[in-house]
Amino acid sequence: MPVVVCFGDSNTYGSVPNAGTGPWTRYDRQIRWPGRMAAVLGPDWHVIEEGLPGRTTCHDNPFDGAHKNGARLLPAILESHAPIDVFVLMLGTNDLKVLHAVSATDIEHGLRVLGQRVLASNAGPDQRAPRLLLVAPAPVAELGAAAERLAGGAAKSHRLGSMIAALAQELGAGFVDAGAHVQVSDIDGVHLSATAHITLGQVMAQAVRQMD
Repeated sequence: MPVVVCFGDSNTYGSVPNAGTGPWTRYDRQIRWPGRMAAVLGPDWHVIEEGLPGRTTCHDNPFDGAHKNGARLLPAILESHAPIDVFVLMLGTNDLKVLHAVSATDIEHGLRVLGQRVLASNAGPDQRAPRLLLVAPAPVAELGAAAERLAGGAAKSHRLGSMIAALAQELGAGFVDAGAHVQVSDIDGVHLSATAHITLGQVMAQAVRQMD
């Protein structure tokens, strides 16, 4: 049975858009995109959700903890779920936060480090590397409660699609531009609506099948 690991942040975890007036909640598995992808792929595939709200490519969060650093957690994820056939990597949104003070190029470099580590690992079948699918997150909008924390981030996020596409080609990885299919919610400018999750799940299932 092929194994797919979805390594991402709150939009992989399934956080419901929030205007900042109440507690964060999570979509049910049948709504969030990895669950929808699993449903489309069918019972012959095993899809593992590894979404963590606040996860960055390679930056510690001074407020929420070093565990938000994707590079720190990646080795354990690769080992714990091996053998992995397809590793889906969708990160970069949290790197846009003002507190990290990084450029779009820095974010691409962070994804490059993660992608190279996946491809240099023996976490795939027969001690080979998993196949890698890079996903450019949907661009953010600076509005609502997140506007100040993401100041300047919207422009950077719109540059990432083409940059990650070029990186995927360089690494020999698959590529999906989420922003070509879905948009962030106008409630918080960061997270996806239920409809967007369902759409993205279908797109991702097709992309994973094409890598088989």
